[in-house]
Amino acid sequence: MTKNIDDLIKKVISFSQQVYKENPIPLHRPIFEGNEKNFLSECIDTNFVSSAGKRVDEFEEKIASFTGSKYAVATVNGTSALHIALKLLGVKEKTEVITQSLTFVATCNSISYLNAVPIFVDVDRDTMGMSPSALELFLKENTIHRKGVLFNKKSDRKISACLPMHTYGYPCRIREIKKICKDWNIPLLEDCAESLGSFKDNAHPMAILCGVVGAMAAFYHDSTDINNAEERKIASYRLIAKMPTIAAMAFKYSLGQPFNYPQNNLNYAENFLHMCFSVPAEKYKIDPIIASAMDKILILHADHEQNASTSTVRIAGSSGANPFACIAAGIASLWGPAHGGANEAVLKMLSEIGTVNKISEFVNKAKDKNDPFRLFGFGHRVYKNYDPRAAVMRVSCHEVLNLLGIKDDPLLEIAMELEKIALNDEYFIKKKLYPNVDFYSGIILKAMGFPTDMFTVLFAVARTVGWVAQWNEMITDPVQRIGRPRQLYTGSTIRDFVELKNR
Repeated sequence: MTKNIDDLIKKVISFSQQVYKENPIPLHRPIFEGNEKNFLSECIDTNFVSSAGKRVDEFEEKIASFTGSKYAVATVNGTSALHIALKLLGVKEKTEVITQSLTFVATCNSISYLNAVPIFVDVDRDTMGMSPSALELFLKENTIHRKGVLFNKKSDRKISACLPMHTYGYPCRIREIKKICKDWNIPLLEDCAESLGSFKDNAHPMAILCGVVGAMAAFYHDSTDINNAEERKIASYRLIAKMPTIAAMAFKYSLGQPFNYPQNNLNYAENFLHMCFSVPAEKYKIDPIIASAMDKILILHADHEQNASTSTVRIAGSSGANPFACIAAGIASLWGPAHGGANEAVLKMLSEIGTVNKISEFVNKAKDKNDPFRLFGFGHRVYKNYDPRAAVMRVSCHEVLNLLGIKDDPLLEIAMELEKIALNDEYFIKKKLYPNVDFYSGIILKAMGFPTDMFTVLFAVARTVGWVAQWNEMITDPVQRIGRPRQLYTGSTIRDFVELKNR
């Protein structure tokens, strides 16, 4: 029995080390920079080093604001916080608290301090947090309700609470766990000690990308001086290098899967695919055709002309803002559906058409000047004759589809039939409405396994190279000044003043 437990412990440690690529895995690396040392000295000098003082009050207020709670109480450690919270939930002696098998000792200690009994359920492999399915299975097989109170049939003890933990900062499937606890009438206590500041599991990947890139300025103080050529270079390298890592992390986060570290033996496109689609438990083989297609997508979307997001980067940069803030501003602009969502719009259009049999109906709608329906992915505002990028992507698109053997996806069937029509229909040829790069890139990304809310994220990864180049060009211009677009006021002229009470 002991040997089996030892083997199990070794497997858990090995799995964790495989994910984090560190041995030992640090639970906390204290970093004292900026004003932290000053605040620490202030606490010592004022003798407020425990549960009271200006900074403690300030901390409680900010945590309450950050989490959206009415109140927040600071404790000396996480164990104390859990202990108090369990007591407030009504956990009593000889009752049971459901928690997870992979956890920190504080979780069990807080239960034991109340002389309650911990009950362990399994964790999900991808989140390393409490498994909703394991929780529900335990409840179905081992519990019974008596007068609205849940009891363990085997021990005859009351189930007084459920205590999941976000392991290593990876949010577990808390929404599913919350629903289960509500259905079974179990008080829920969420241990967020390792995940404070994590994004919600339903956060849009673009929201994460925008927030994280902007936050980089808080960590990289050695590359925010825009007047220093070396710091500008370092910032440029960092932004281009880190963008696919952040994008892949946002993708993994949306799936509830562990992050993958980049591999130095892989090129830019290969690394991105590895970080997006590999899992710790299995080896991930990168197909050269898929890697080539991703490489082409990143290159062909890098930059072209003074579009909305590029202009946003330059306007923000003209004020002297740090490079991370400028690129975050560009991401925010790109997020708009009228700009970066073009390839996503293609997929939505294909979904609207629905079946191959309805293509002619929608093509006729597109030809009708009085019909508001638009065919996305055809023609281009800049490339009036033919989008030269589309020629490259078309070849790559068909290579990917042939490789993956995708023949039964209705959206892809519609896309291929639309392509035939656009290349042969007299109306499309005369209007020069050829399939553009967004048409093919949307199809490729879907075939690769990316959801539509990741399309704009990939666009941002590619466009970062162009943004950084534009920003550098502007900063090094000796006559560069702050961007102040002029407006011509055409509104009302002189109006009589009316007292507020009479309005």
